[in-house]
Amino acid sequence: MQTTLRKGLWLAVVASLLWIIPTQAGTQGATGQKIKRFPKVHYIGTASWYGIQHQGRKMANGKRFDRRKLTAASWYFPLGTVLRVVNVSNGKSVMVTVTDRGPNLRLNRIIDLSEAAAGRLDYVGEGLTKVFLYSVPPVDTQSASFDTGLSEPEMASQISELEAKPMSSRM
Repeated sequence: MQTTLRKGLWLAVVASLLWIIPTQAGTQGATGQKIKRFPKVHYIGTASWYGIQHQGRKMANGKRFDRRKLTAASWYFPLGTVLRVVNVSNGKSVMVTVTDRGPNLRLNRIIDLSEAAAGRLDYVGEGLTKVFLYSVPPVDTQSASFDTGLSEPEMASQISELEAKPMSSRM
């Protein structure tokens, strides 16, 4: 009887340890390392546009909407992301910056473009169009700096040593 009780107790201890150890290992790995989630590389879907009815309203980035700027509203990309949007029907493309959130998810659209961007894609009259969009990686350029580590006096002394001197006699 005691042997059976001991085996049962031992089995319960081992089972509880096996239950706890994998969960602790999983939580330590998740908190110890940050897992970066990159957004999907590209999307294909329906785009709409918005213009005069939203002119001057505050956007998600805190600025006022201007229909003449190349901006977009999207739920799928972070604010400030630069996107290339290609109109599938005519092949025209435009670069826009995500400045707002939208469109309404119930409408089954992936992006709302400003009137200027829709005009460049040539679908203002239609209202909706099928688009292919992808994010453009940011390019941070800096001008090259000129290293003035060379000292002027050293250069002058080297140049004077290399100057040609006239010979006194002909060869």
